[in-house]
Parts: sequence; C-alpha cells; structure tokens
Amino acid sequence: MKTPTLLAVIPLLALAASRSFAADPSPAAPAAPDIWKSDWKRPEPNPKAQVLPLISVSGNHFVDPSGATVLFRGVSIADPDNLVGRGQWNRDIFAAVKDLGANLVRIPVHPAAWRSRTPAAYIQLLDQAVDWCTDLGMHVIIDWHSIGNLKSGMFQEPIYNTSEAETFDFWRTMAVHFKGNHTVAFFELFNEPTHYNGMLGDLSWADWRDLNEEMIRIIRYRNRETIPLVAGFDWAYDLDAVHYDPVRAEGIGYVTHPYANKRSRPWEPKWEENFAFVAGRYPMIATEIGFSLKPGEVVDDDHYGNRITRFLEERGISWMAWVFDPDWGPTMLSGWDGYKLNGTGEFFREAMHRPPTPLLEKH
Repeated sequence: MKTPTLLAVIPLLALAASRSFAADPSPAAPAAPDIWKSDWKRPEPNPKAQVLPLISVSGNHFVDPSGATVLFRGVSIADPDNLVGRGQWNRDIFAAVKDLGANLVRIPVHPAAWRSRTPAAYIQLLDQAVDWCTDLGMHVIIDWHSIGNLKSGMFQEPIYNTSEAETFDFWRTMAVHFKGNHTVAFFELFNEPTHYNGMLGDLSWADWRDLNEEMIRIIRYRNRETIPLVAGFDWAYDLDAVHYDPVRAEGIGYVTHPYANKRSRPWEPKWEENFAFVAGRYPMIATEIGFSLKPGEVVDDDHYGNRITRFLEERGISWMAWVFDPDWGPTMLSGWDGYKLNGTGEFFREAMHRPPTPLLEKH
C-alpha cells in the first residue's frame, strides 16, 4: 500500500522544484570575460629581418651564407628593463658598443623583469634593440638570464626565479616572434646552471641535457634558423660531460664563462680540460669574460685579459665581454656621460680591434 503513495509524491516534488527554478531564473555569475580573450597574434613581418647575413653552424664553426667562418667578439649590456629604469635605454648605448668593435650584442633577460614588465611590453624593448642592432650591423644573442637549478626550481637570488614552464614558454615566444630574423643569431637557453654545491638541490648532467633538448625542440617547432646555445655546469664554466654525453641535437653551440677565479694558475691546461676541448667538435662562444683592474694594475701580456682572449681565439672560440655598464660588474664604463671607458673597457676595445690570434693547427 505504501509504494503507490510514494510514486505519486515524486512527480509532485519534481513539479515543485521546476516551479522554484522558474521563479528564480538567474544563472550563476559567469566567468571573468578576460579568460575568453587572447592577446596573441602573429608578429607583423619585419622589413629588416633579412638585412644581416644568416649565421649557421657548419661542423665546429659559425659561418655566414658564403661558408666563411665568423669569429664573434662582442659585449653584454645590462637587462633592458633595468636600463629603462635608470634612464639609459636608447640607441646610443648600442652605437657605443659598435664603436668598441663589437659584432655581437648579448641581451640578458631576467625572469623577474620579464614577468614584472609583462611579456608583451618586454618584447617591445627587444624589438627596439634588434632594430638598432640591425641598423648598426651587429648580431644579437637573447639570453634567459637565470642562475640556479631549473630542475629543482631553486635559484641563487629572487631576480633569477623561474620554472620549467615559464622557461619553455619564454623560448616558444622568442622562437615565434623572431622567426626569420637574421639579426637574432643566437638563443642562449639558460645563463648559468648550478646546484651551488648541493644547496640548490640535485642536478645531474642527464637531467640538464634533457631540459636543454626539450627547449631546443620547442624552439625548432617554429624556428629552425636561430642557433641554440647550451651552457655547462659550475655557473656555465664546466663542459666536461660533453666528452661522453653531448646534447642530442644538431646545429647548436656551447657556451662557457671562464672568469679568472674559476681555476687557479696556470689557467690554460685547466681551460683545455674543462671546456676548450668542445671546440674541436662544436662551435663555442665564451658569452661572459671580464675582470676588474686594481689601481695601478697593468694589463700586460701575462694578464688574464690577454691570456683568455688569446687562448679562445687560438681555438676558434668567440667571446663576449661582461659588462658594458658603470654599475653592473665587472664594469667596462666609468660613467654614462659619453660612455667613458674604464681600464677594462679600454682593454676590450683594443682587443676587438686587433687582428684575430692565429688558430692552432688542430683547430
């Protein structure tokens, strides 16, 4: 007797519920409309994109379209966002770098600055820099300027904090935006990898190799011309693992940062053992070298500056001075007024204007 009564009640409950919804038809609040908008659009073609010769890899050399080997001597500037903040972002700084004799400019992009300015606004700075460098006849390295352990997500200072996802997305953005632009010859994938003797977690070479290969795959999905540059361990100094386990990608280069304090004298045997052997198989750029001069110190033939530039050029390794700035060190400028060079800057100007050191026979 109870079952028919229950069956009769169910339709009445459903009817009451339908009337309740009909009386209050307001839906839940919609999602924020911004999630349905996209700022992405295909970059406008740059009429200057192919003004400079395309740089490519042939064997263990960087070459121009004729096949001639290109030795780069260049300079790093400070982060564009930082230069804007100091009122120093303009074409003049690039013209001053050109006057030094540089044929390559390294532009460091700090992850925190990339986020703070926003990618869309930061790209506007990079577009200005690339245009200025094109007009001045200098190629460009775009450098993701982080220091630390990308695998663990631990970094040396907050300005370098990033993640695998952000790093991958940065290179996807660069690959798409600068596709076909010959001025942007190089993408330096990660400035200085280090686990800081374990303080920043564990990082094996196999892990680091895999991360670099993933970045290269992401870049080459859209851009097969710009040359990826891979750094080694110990703050981009040590490439020992390339002996037995190189990055599994063609058409790349390796980088090193052989500052004087990385090893004790005599430097040359250690430089050969730690990184220069790579130049026998792959093209290389020492994307940071530099030093500070003490009062009265003379840059003679035995000085680090002459020994490192001579050593690199004998092996066909390109090099770049760090840094064209009066505040970031080791400095090359004594002040912004007229871009006056200090002793270090004067040395690098002379080094860029002298004939290249002859190659050793095996290179």
